Amino acid sequence: MMKQSTYRKLDIFDLGVVDYKVAWDIQKDLFEKRINDEINDCFILLEHPHTYTLGKVADKNNLLFNQKQLEEQKISVYDIDRGGDITYHGPGQIVGYPIIKLTDWYQDTHKYLRSLEQTIINVCSEYGLSCGRNEKHTGVWLENRKICAMGIKIRKWVTMHGFAFNVQSNLQMFNGIIPCGITDKEVTSLEKELNRKIDIQEVQEKVKKQFIEEFGYDATNVELKDKQLLQTEKN
Repeated sequence: MMKQSTYRKLDIFDLGVVDYKVAWDIQKDLFEKRINDEINDCFILLEHPHTYTLGKVADKNNLLFNQKQLEEQKISVYDIDRGGDITYHGPGQIVGYPIIKLTDWYQDTHKYLRSLEQTIINVCSEYGLSCGRNEKHTGVWLENRKICAMGIKIRKWVTMHGFAFNVQSNLQMFNGIIPCGITDKEVTSLEKELNRKIDIQEVQEKVKKQFIEEFGYDATNVELKDKQLLQTEKN
């Protein structure tokens, strides 16, 4: 059940383009702090350089590029601790990492994923696209075309990782993998579907608004945080 509280606060961080390893370290730090109630719920928005990530159950055969191709394309590869198979991150893709305590909302993993999907469905609707769900595959779809991939981790009812929403993404980069291990579906982007250029910052503002509404935060309890607060040194 939902914990009725007027004190659910959300801090939003817009980090720009961040190396995957740096962002992962930031997530892990905030994740532990949220578990220990040292910080508010957080919503991190960013883009990554070209990166492939493999979830805990990923089939490594779904990475199609060899080492030479990865080096030529300047693509990093990481085995990470989220659910799901392999996916791509890169410029022009809005990545969202909610670090929120579900015991203060709904203690329900299924509902959490459906609400993440609904956030992106609502954003796409603002652009006139009728997106929906696939009963077999998590994410946001237009028929057989995936526009947003999702993979999460939950421990002690606190979330990390999240979604990857293709806005201006170079879809050719998906040729180096079998996205999410799905062989009979396509990948698409907001720009491809609309056949016009899209301002990614405009889309990101819509993502923020829809996330706040979908997860029931009071706008007066939402604060935009300076990204300098999360700067970490690369190892």
